[in-house]
Amino acid sequence: MANPKVALVTGSNKGIGLAVVRALCKEFAGHVYLTSRDVGRGTAAVENLKAEGLKPSFHQLEITDSESVRAARDYFQEYYGGVDVLVNNAAIAFKMADTTPFGNQAEVTLKTNFFATRDMCNVFLPIIKPGGRVVNISSGLGSTALSKCSPELQARFRSDDITEEELVALMERFVKEAQEGVHKERGWPSTAYGVSKTGLTVLSRIHARRLRQGRPQDDILLNACCPGWVRTDMTGPNATKSPEEGAITPVYLALLPPGEKEPHGQFVSEKAVQPW
Repeated sequence: MANPKVALVTGSNKGIGLAVVRALCKEFAGHVYLTSRDVGRGTAAVENLKAEGLKPSFHQLEITDSESVRAARDYFQEYYGGVDVLVNNAAIAFKMADTTPFGNQAEVTLKTNFFATRDMCNVFLPIIKPGGRVVNISSGLGSTALSKCSPELQARFRSDDITEEELVALMERFVKEAQEGVHKERGWPSTAYGVSKTGLTVLSRIHARRLRQGRPQDDILLNACCPGWVRTDMTGPNATKSPEEGAITPVYLALLPPGEKEPHGQFVSEKAVQPW
């Protein structure tokens, strides 16, 4: 008997991630896994969805812990033969009023939003099944940050031949120069969250290119997206969208029909490809 289809959403015990899980439970023909680093909060979220008549499953996953990431990969490989839909949603952001030194904010923010998400992708992409969908939840703030970078940095981030190694070196350089207090004069904007999402969107372009070269027959579609300005614990109560509205574009990309060739390697907002 063939393995059932399975969808996995990181950082999904609340906010946009939870809304994505809720929508997938209704629309995805397979098992849907809500994951979070905290077992108590994750299982409570699952129970709340079950009270709504939905049937999510739970798996502990802390994307900054490589052992947790690899244990999850092994679980989905053993029980499902891989993953059909992966939504990389887990992220952090410092509040505007936070007085943490910028260099520290840069290190902490990029650790989760870029480096841990990159690790998640590199561990899970080999087990994405043919016809699979990968959605990296980025942000329009990544585009804004890109526009504030020096012309040299913009050229590299927009180039079609940037390698993952070069991108990683640039992200490491940003953290180092932020910690040294010289990031502005070296061409970086003063937004750790924005730069982390610039990196994630560029990483998505690189990984999509690699999938098309290495697994051209598998019809895997991988994209980055902006959910919009969504009311969550991270953004606060003044944002313009509900979590359910924020989930619309990620879910659209997660459920792109079989046989579709596009979008792939794109940055998508409001279900439309945006210029990068």
